[in-house]
Amino acid sequence: MSRLDERAGAEVVYGPEECSRRSAELLEELGFPIGVMPLKDLEECGRNKETGFVWMKQKAPYQHFFESTNTRVSYASEVTAYVEKGKMKNMSGVKSKQLFMWVPIVEMSLEEGVVNGKKKKRIWFSTPLGIKKPYSVTAFMTEIEKDKYLQQQEEDVVVTTN
Repeated sequence: MSRLDERAGAEVVYGPEECSRRSAELLEELGFPIGVMPLKDLEECGRNKETGFVWMKQKAPYQHFFESTNTRVSYASEVTAYVEKGKMKNMSGVKSKQLFMWVPIVEMSLEEGVVNGKKKKRIWFSTPLGIKKPYSVTAFMTEIEKDKYLQQQEEDVVVTTN
């Protein structure tokens, strides 16, 4: 099925405010922090709930530097993926600079585990060659998300120790 076919029957929204709102809602629904896809000047966003295909178009390509991971990421004018809870796969339009090369990112997936009695959540980023690299989910959270996450972790520790 072509990408054009995937758009048939999709819900599409236009404009920076509506697209930003919808993309944030999508990331939250999937379990990802909002900051993991810091796209700028969004013009069009679409989602075919039947197939899981999503796309986000921005006015121009954008590069973002994630200080907490010391990583530069490039987002093309159009970013596409197939989504499901905790996963964005068959991604296009996202590259990470590793050493001196731009490496495509084709999948992001969430993993939860317990380390020293605390819940830990990581995002794994995968390349077309199957090379994966994990980062703490907090590296991509907004300050509000991070405060809420850390507060929830403290509450979880209190509940498990009582």
